[in-house]
Amino acid sequence: MTDTTSLHEDGSPERLAIDTIRTLSMDAVQKANSGHPGTPMALAPVGWTLWTKFLRYDPGTPDWPNRDRFVLSVGHASMLLYSLLHLAGVKEIDRNGKPTGLPAVSLADIEAFRQLGSKTPGHPEYRHTTGVETTTGPLGQGCGNSVGMAIAERWFAARYNKPGFTLFDHDVYALCGDGDMMEGVSSEAASLAGHLKLSNLCWIYDANQISIEGSTDLAFDEDVGKRFQAYGWNVIHVDDANDIAALTAAFEAFRKTEDRPTLIVVHSVIGWGSPRAGSEKAHGEPLGVENVAKTKEAYGWPAKDFYVPDGVQAAFEGAVAGRGRPLREEWQATLAKYEEVEPELYEELDLLLAGKLPDGWDADIPIFDADEKGMASRDAGGKVLNAIARRVPWLIGGSADLAPSTKTDIKGAASFEANSYGGANFHFGVREHAMGAVVNGMTLSHLRGYGSTFLVFLDYMRPPVRLSALMELGSIWIFTHDSIGVGEDGPTHQPIEHLTMMRATPGLDMIRPADANEVAEAWRVTVRDGTHPTALVLSRQALPTLDRGRYASAAGLDRGAYVLADSPDPRVILMASGSEVSLAVGAYEQLKAEGIAARVVSMPSWYRFELQDAAYKESVLPAKVTARVAIEMAGELGWDRYVGSKGRTITMSTFGASAPAAKLADKYGFTVANAVKVAKEAMQG
Repeated sequence: MTDTTSLHEDGSPERLAIDTIRTLSMDAVQKANSGHPGTPMALAPVGWTLWTKFLRYDPGTPDWPNRDRFVLSVGHASMLLYSLLHLAGVKEIDRNGKPTGLPAVSLADIEAFRQLGSKTPGHPEYRHTTGVETTTGPLGQGCGNSVGMAIAERWFAARYNKPGFTLFDHDVYALCGDGDMMEGVSSEAASLAGHLKLSNLCWIYDANQISIEGSTDLAFDEDVGKRFQAYGWNVIHVDDANDIAALTAAFEAFRKTEDRPTLIVVHSVIGWGSPRAGSEKAHGEPLGVENVAKTKEAYGWPAKDFYVPDGVQAAFEGAVAGRGRPLREEWQATLAKYEEVEPELYEELDLLLAGKLPDGWDADIPIFDADEKGMASRDAGGKVLNAIARRVPWLIGGSADLAPSTKTDIKGAASFEANSYGGANFHFGVREHAMGAVVNGMTLSHLRGYGSTFLVFLDYMRPPVRLSALMELGSIWIFTHDSIGVGEDGPTHQPIEHLTMMRATPGLDMIRPADANEVAEAWRVTVRDGTHPTALVLSRQALPTLDRGRYASAAGLDRGAYVLADSPDPRVILMASGSEVSLAVGAYEQLKAEGIAARVVSMPSWYRFELQDAAYKESVLPAKVTARVAIEMAGELGWDRYVGSKGRTITMSTFGASAPAAKLADKYGFTVANAVKVAKEAMQG
């Protein structure tokens, strides 16, 4: 590694800006007595070079659709991003998309690093801080998001760019570290990006060879560059993170590469690595007051906290805005002309970017006739998806190599593939984890992305599903093969605990429809309500299509739970979701034939039901009826809130088994006869 001291003794403006990033980072972490100062200090030259020389970004309009994206996948290094946002003079946008005129990150915000309610939390959080493109923290997720963002740019360019009108040509940069490279999701995402030849994607890999436990030699010594070459990436090495000329050449080489994504391997010494600064330990803890003082002395820095030298911010902001603002103004002028030449595409794009839907977008959603045999809810889901996608072309996605099973192909649409980026059908391969992170990246870029797989494989993509809820994204998760009804495939494919897991996730609407018409309503509310993620949980086996002339309308799904079948003064309430609703209806009819007044409540979405007022909840589940039975081919946990202390459940307390579905229903008690028996027991107290 070359001697770094020369960078800090030349008195140049770049030296002042880079050391400002470093000292702000160490001061913020020290004041909070919490955080990671080392990586922001080591990568300050990388951040300075990218932002002041290359990033196409207007600080005054940070939501400009064609801006370059900068993703800090190493979210623990959040002070690097906060320092860059502060120095670039990025302006705040509120949750309603309106500019406030305030700085996105002020110096006071930096001083409040990691404090309650501050705009500078420990890891960057989307929607919380303007300029943060995605929530990062769990390593690898930002890498996967960046692939989704690059995919989105390619899709936008393919659909909307016309001769003389280049509306979309932005790049996506992701800063990642050794931890990202160890996490499997990054490998999955990198493999997909290489396959798709996403030449608008640049990952900057900070190869500092330090992790929480110490040297990465403890567990990680592969040649990452060669791995990425095998993925089909262009790989560039920069031997010293302080070498501005080499960094500049690397970014220029990325900009000229047109047939593959680029990985820039930057070798840094964490915490700047000056032995006399005492900062070589500075990965996961503050430097300490004495080491902060020594480090500032080594930089030739005043003994002041949160010091920004005169002219540094103005020069930094001037460099970023001086390039980005004219590009944004030119883009807006192009868009105005585009409206005249391509009015239909302009109107579509305007709706898309505003998060709105076309008039009549749901006009083709089918109404399904009553049918005792019915159809699998996955089949109904495919029909409804196609009906909507014809009118909402930015509803796009695919599956983890399971489209024939999840029924998520958009009929007649092309596939999104390398050098053919206008397709609507995505092939994520057997990469559930990356699929989730990529779909979130697509959704962060204004698309309505969806990803599908079997419900049991939620285990392989739980982190991006959780993050979609944390970020309040409209990502759509389609999970089929939702129960022991899978049958012969056995317990490895029969989800038991997964419904509980999703119901426990704040902000995630999990909808498990009972029949084809509930599927139609589930898709309707999912596409309509794009401010939170939705998981559609669908069956492989056929479900009877209920007679909605005899039973209540499926439109009740919008309120989460509704009275499907009723009797005057019911003595017992049967409640269920999904495939078990028809079983509850069968039990209701038998009880009715025996003169026992019962009620059936379909509960496709607990999330939606909990948003209703107390009066509605009481109308569905009256407190005076304490005899209640919940029926669901999944774990019992959570149903106690609805059945009460005197209620009963017919649920799973073990994993399933390999056998025909009918045999499993008998074994585990999912029969009309057993439901009637348990209902009578509940009435007896």
